Amino acid sequence: PFCVLHLFLNFTLSLFTQHESTSSEPLDELYQAFADVLSMEDSTLCYKSYLLPSGNSVTLSENVAIISEGTTGLVTWEAALYLAEWAIGNTHLFTDRTILELGSGIGLTGLAICKTSKPKNYIFSDCHELVCQQLKRNIHLNGFRLEMEDQATGQTEHSDRPWITMAVLELDWNSVLEEQLSEIAADIVIAADVVYDPQIVLSLVRVLQLLLNYRKGRTAPKIFIASTIRNLETYHQFQTELNKSGISWEVIPGHMKTLFPYDLDSSVEILTLFR
Repeated sequence: PFCVLHLFLNFTLSLFTQHESTSSEPLDELYQAFADVLSMEDSTLCYKSYLLPSGNSVTLSENVAIISEGTTGLVTWEAALYLAEWAIGNTHLFTDRTILELGSGIGLTGLAICKTSKPKNYIFSDCHELVCQQLKRNIHLNGFRLEMEDQATGQTEHSDRPWITMAVLELDWNSVLEEQLSEIAADIVIAADVVYDPQIVLSLVRVLQLLLNYRKGRTAPKIFIASTIRNLETYHQFQTELNKSGISWEVIPGHMKTLFPYDLDSSVEILTLFR
């Protein structure tokens, strides 16, 4: 990934080092510019591009700060990269399907799937309003439009890409109703890095239960949850609550092909859920 701000900072520091090794006068303007950028860092966005095997890429506008605006959802986390890699290697699961993503964040996994697997419908979702706004900007940044925008303009197809119906939902796991989830009629449900806080585990399992409830004449969706295991106690709590709710789970074997840069020593795991 490429971050313009960090590149600028590294380049400027290199200039300082070279300049200070000479007998030249300090460059006041450069030092002032550097100070201005540092003061902006907490609220500045950067752009990162993730190269796909096809030669295409997913470009995202991300926050520099890991936590900003009261959420961690404005940056891309390792489990999202890991899940995207796995999905790219299993395109048959997503092609021409309706996909619901829980906790989409700023969209890396979903956009990678849409650019490599060509699903029929893709529904991004998150609970944080600012995350949803940033997600919509990233969808536009990658050349896609949302369903409501196409309805407003009367467009039904685009010459520059296969037709994929996209939507962004502000989804509260505590209040969403089974009827709302049933209307989506998802074939596949995915999520990355949503098992990180013991306080939201019960809410997540509640939503998974609703999704797996069989409706007459309809098959339950396949569900895949990718997690970076930072705290074993929290992760085991999630698995225990799944068991209590009657949801079975299996660990998907790890894939060998690494496409994106992240800490390979991190423990990341994908569970498939079913009844």
